[in-house]
Amino acid sequence: MKRLTLKNVLFSFMVLLLLLLVACGGEDEDTGSSDAGNDDSGENAEGTEENPETTLTFLVDNQTVTDGIEAVAADIEEKFNIKTEFELRPGGTEGDNIVKTRLATGEMTDLMWYNSGSLFKALNPSEYFMDLSGEEFIDRLTDEFKGTVSVDDAVYGVPGEASSAGGWLYNKAVYEELGLEVPKTWDELMANNEAIKEAGKVPVLASYKDTWTSQLVLLADYYNVYSENPDFAESFTNNEAKFANTPIALRGFEKLQALQEAGHYNEEQSATGYEDALEMLATGEAAHYPMLTFALAAIADTHPDAIDDIGFFGQPGDDPEDHGMTQWMPGAIYVNKDSENAEAAKQWVEYFVSDEGMETLMSTMKANGPYVVEGVDLPDDAYPAVQDMTAYLEEGKVGPALEFLSPLKGPNLEQITVEVGLGMVTPEEGAEKYDRDVERQAQQLDIEGW
Repeated sequence: MKRLTLKNVLFSFMVLLLLLLVACGGEDEDTGSSDAGNDDSGENAEGTEENPETTLTFLVDNQTVTDGIEAVAADIEEKFNIKTEFELRPGGTEGDNIVKTRLATGEMTDLMWYNSGSLFKALNPSEYFMDLSGEEFIDRLTDEFKGTVSVDDAVYGVPGEASSAGGWLYNKAVYEELGLEVPKTWDELMANNEAIKEAGKVPVLASYKDTWTSQLVLLADYYNVYSENPDFAESFTNNEAKFANTPIALRGFEKLQALQEAGHYNEEQSATGYEDALEMLATGEAAHYPMLTFALAAIADTHPDAIDDIGFFGQPGDDPEDHGMTQWMPGAIYVNKDSENAEAAKQWVEYFVSDEGMETLMSTMKANGPYVVEGVDLPDDAYPAVQDMTAYLEEGKVGPALEFLSPLKGPNLEQITVEVGLGMVTPEEGAEKYDRDVERQAQQLDIEGW
């Protein structure tokens, strides 16, 4: 009786244990089914915790073609759940003032597109921007570029596009129609202008409504200064050389005057804007536009059928054997170090210069010149105007623009070059005004020797 009772108890216990195990298993299966049904949301919840949705603001000037940047931003949103909202500002002095005001008032966006070189360094970068020098991705950038976004040992920006050249965009169809050849001296260029004028076309575009464009004849002439006087930038920075008392530097102001006096500019120069000038060049209404090659992207966007007719040559000097071009480093993307989203912004710029980011950029926009990311070469289908740069590069006939060799660039240059270009002041007066402008800036920057 006792054994039977014990056996029954043991049996009952085993049955009860089995039922409990089955019940627990059923709950696990139910829970598993419930989890499986919500598997995506569970992963998303975990992913959201690791990569919460972040929105970065990005300030860029309204004359930069942003198709490539926007394409990379779309990749970044998909991969990292980081959205990008673009804010536009004007170019030139008005835009510079907006940048300085927003920095001073603490209202700068998370990311900012701005010049590299002297204009950037005048913003007191250490106060406002994140130092990226310790990041591995900075090693991908060329030393030439890093120097333009560095102060002391700190590196603050990544390139927003390829480099470009400053010189003369020209309409090849007009040249072919009139039987003209690319000039290698200033006198040859002026002769071409006369032939173009006689044919009833505009020889040279002046788009002074956008005052920043008035600087190009002067700035693009720097290869000729650099070639004759390679120490000018250092002497200029050290207050040992001036535009007004250095004949080869003064020559750029004189060329502005020469074009005006010869009647080679379009009418209504002060009412003609940058976009107007690009249209006139693309349609063949005008033959020449002194400009940076970053304008090629805008022409390709608005006049795609005309882009193959646009060529490039460096601003000629007086020696046909020394015809070179002036190179510009690209505008850069900077991270606001006081941003609440600074780490996400740093992740943004890291991806931008990665292999994937550069591939997206290059597939969306063609380059305006050589890239400044190591290992990234110009593709074979580069714009014809960019291909025109190859000979200068291969022959070593290239010099950097002054603003990448010196921290000095007077903020009123574009107003001064408008005055010279319109014949309101002489080249000598313009050069003297610019030297005074630079002196004030040097004193504000507390540069030694001023």
